[in-house]
Amino acid sequence: MVVGEFTTEVDVLVIGAGPGGYVAAIRAAQLGKNVTLVEKGELGGVCLNRGCIPSKALISAAHQFESMSHAGEMGIEADNVRVDFAKVQQWKQSVVEKLTGGVGSLLKGNKVEVMKGEALFVSENEVKVIDGYDSSRLRFNHCIIATGSRPVELPAFPYGDRVLSSTEALDLKEIPESMVVIGGGYIGIELSQAYAKFGTKITILEGTKSILPGFDARLISLVKRNLKKAGVNVVTNAMASGVEQTDNGVTVTYSAKDEEHQVRADYVLVTVGRRPNTDELGLEAINVKMDDKGFIEVDHQCCTSVPNIYAIGDIVHGPALAHKASYEGKVAAEVIAGQPSAVDYRAMPAVVFSDPEIATVGLTEKEAKDEGYETTSGKFSYAANGRALALNATEGSVTVVADKESGLVLGAQIVGPEASNLIAEIGLAIEMGATLEDIALTIHAHPTLGEMTMEAAEAALGQAIHSL
Repeated sequence: MVVGEFTTEVDVLVIGAGPGGYVAAIRAAQLGKNVTLVEKGELGGVCLNRGCIPSKALISAAHQFESMSHAGEMGIEADNVRVDFAKVQQWKQSVVEKLTGGVGSLLKGNKVEVMKGEALFVSENEVKVIDGYDSSRLRFNHCIIATGSRPVELPAFPYGDRVLSSTEALDLKEIPESMVVIGGGYIGIELSQAYAKFGTKITILEGTKSILPGFDARLISLVKRNLKKAGVNVVTNAMASGVEQTDNGVTVTYSAKDEEHQVRADYVLVTVGRRPNTDELGLEAINVKMDDKGFIEVDHQCCTSVPNIYAIGDIVHGPALAHKASYEGKVAAEVIAGQPSAVDYRAMPAVVFSDPEIATVGLTEKEAKDEGYETTSGKFSYAANGRALALNATEGSVTVVADKESGLVLGAQIVGPEASNLIAEIGLAIEMGATLEDIALTIHAHPTLGEMTMEAAEAALGQAIHSL
């Protein structure tokens, strides 16, 4: 029995408090709108609670442990370096709580009304919000749907005590002795390398011909090498077909090279993609157009087939990236406020927090040529950079791609330490229409990793100083 139902009028309703939803709510409030944010779980969504942030905290701890264990080359010897995994998990959770608490404060400071519950569309202007036995209705002028995604569950690998999604893999109470990872995309690779650094014996089963499909082979090669150095067994063109579970572990059956194999481990982690959370919103009843996979169709202003309803983040087409969701959230809020905003993905970066990191933005040289550009490119190696040498981090390179005639910067690909931070400069260059000369004439502090961007631009101009 549902009790206490009443109707409230709101200007802008945002459904979902992840990096798309809470950003959209704050921007709409900044633009003078009365905003209510509905969330059935935790503020911050998957990203802050069960994805981006906890995974990067775990990766950071694993890297720290590895650095302490292998610092002999720099003359630093450490005895009995060990991991207290319970404390690692406590620290990881403290990072999460600081950020989610911060989101709560930001919403409150911007006068966004936060409502706990699950939203179900009743009409094109009204939702029912259900929280346990309580129910209320919200009538809105505009709505932004930002409900995110969840891990894909394979029928042959139902999630349980020993079959994990990324969510459970981030919350293990102890370091496993062994783990099978199904899927060699960015989530699988990031978690595989983190646990491998802690000492877990990892087997990766990837269904395509290479890990990290979609990334250039040149970038992936260094990640492959480090996986091999860490003792990770990578099996490509492998199809996992089933699992047997016991109280103590799993046995995974897979086929590769026309032969059937089995591998035993403590756990199996399934990372084969994510699916949009659009199936329990009642969207069909209000004729919001979706494809057969549940992704909502939107235009260049994030508007759905229903004029006053917008959709952003993992529930629309494109890569499932937190920063893409935040960007789209701001665009949607600005459009609702009457501004002429529209999405432009040319400077959308993609990052893999692997070892070494991979970061890309804009076009590769091949993509640029396919679009009709006559290109020029410049590459600079970490091994020739003073700061990288001083950090004992010499694996990797920075490549900048540009239009040959005008010098207009079109893209960049970076593999190496801090690639995730270095890519921002090229993103800015693409966004502002900068040229190779603009980057080359920008004075970069020495010694820094950032100098490599300048050096790569100079190489593309035929003016390389520190490379031949």
